[in-house]
Amino acid sequence: MKVKKAVFPVAGLGTRFIPATKAMAKEMLPVVDKPIIQYAVEEAFDAGIEQIIFVTGRGKKALEDHFDRSVEIETTLEAKGKTDMLKQIQELVPPTGTIVYTRQHEPLGLGHAIWCARDIVGDEPFAVLLADDLIQTKGKPVLREMVEKFDRFRASIAAVMEVDREQTDKYGILDAGPLENDMVRINDMIEKPSPETAPSNLAIVGRYILTPKIWQHLGRKETGAGGEIQLTDAMKRLLAEQPVFGYKFKGTRFDCGDKAGFQMANLAFALERPDMKDKLLDFIRGISDTC
Repeated sequence: MKVKKAVFPVAGLGTRFIPATKAMAKEMLPVVDKPIIQYAVEEAFDAGIEQIIFVTGRGKKALEDHFDRSVEIETTLEAKGKTDMLKQIQELVPPTGTIVYTRQHEPLGLGHAIWCARDIVGDEPFAVLLADDLIQTKGKPVLREMVEKFDRFRASIAAVMEVDREQTDKYGILDAGPLENDMVRINDMIEKPSPETAPSNLAIVGRYILTPKIWQHLGRKETGAGGEIQLTDAMKRLLAEQPVFGYKFKGTRFDCGDKAGFQMANLAFALERPDMKDKLLDFIRGISDTC
């Protein structure tokens, strides 16, 4: 079966960005001129995804409105002849039924958030995208590469990258062996191990393609690190029944759930823009002399 559905866990409160996120969903924070969530949704559609499933919580109305029509704004832009802007906001709105919303009523962890979408996804493979992980690539977007890999391997795949050994307690860390070029076969995985106990520095980041067998393991609702239902733990149990692979993507990942990572993403994506690059480089050179 083709990967046609993608789950976006977006119920988090974004407490690391308070006060900015007191009244606004963290996924709506802009990187240059697009909210973080839009980059991830565009990546999903580019990969051939046909249905987006947002797992939301309280305070996410702005996110829902962003992917809906705004008749007032469209009418105003049309009256003023601002056709380019009008086209941009119209392109944000996918066909009716393409985006579905469900609620995670309690913050019980990433695994639980994904499990909340089980009845919508059903018995088919699906993607998971964590919008906080914004990935800049020069070639194909990461999820499109992973969909192509899935078509070959027909097994669960996680995007992986090397991290500093001192940072292993922030990630799901792999024990894995090389398979081919940019693919590894996962032997084991541990959620947020200390640097002393981590089997490697190869970490899972926020892109997954999962087979429907994962529902059985998420449904057990066993808690792990932080007292939460962890996706990594469910994937570890899945390993006993099916192979799971890691895709070592080519690109730069920015942690937009972190203030410094968010600012780095803004700078990196702004420097890709011809209308901003020269001004920004001049500014960076100027302030670097005073730092």
